[in-house]
Formats: sequence, C-alpha cells, structure tokens
Amino acid sequence: MQWQLQDAKNQLSSVVKKASDEGPQIISVRGKPAAIVLSMEEYHRLTKPKTLLTDFFKDSPLHDLELDLERNKDFPREVEL
Repeated sequence: MQWQLQDAKNQLSSVVKKASDEGPQIISVRGKPAAIVLSMEEYHRLTKPKTLLTDFFKDSPLHDLELDLERNKDFPREVEL
C-alpha cells in the first residue's frame, strides 16, 4: 500500500502494523515514492549475509560424498583449428 507522508505520520501505528501483517508500506512525498516501512522479519531476511559458495558446499548433506573427478582418457577430443 502507498501512503502520503502526512497520512503516514498521522497513522504511524497503522503503517507499522500493516507492514507486519501485509508487507512493505510505501511512503510517498509529492506523489513520488520516498521510503518504505518494512517488518523486522522482512528487514532481517533482506539484510542477511549471503552464503559463500564454499560454505554452501561444506554445509551440504553431500559434503562427505567422494567424487570421481578423473577424466576419461579412452577417446581423445577432436579440435578444429
């Protein structure tokens, strides 16, 4: 939902409740979006540090799986020059 700044000021508790219940609330100034009120849950979700790829693999349930990374040398690859 979009709120004019004056309305958002006058109804701040409603803006905050709607941010928690319904999602982000946009506050506009002179008809242009200027700010957003988010729930703390949404804020934490958006600002959560990204997982490094190495940590992702380390934390994977398959991290102990042995992989055969040996290349099959039976058939050479043809390369056009």
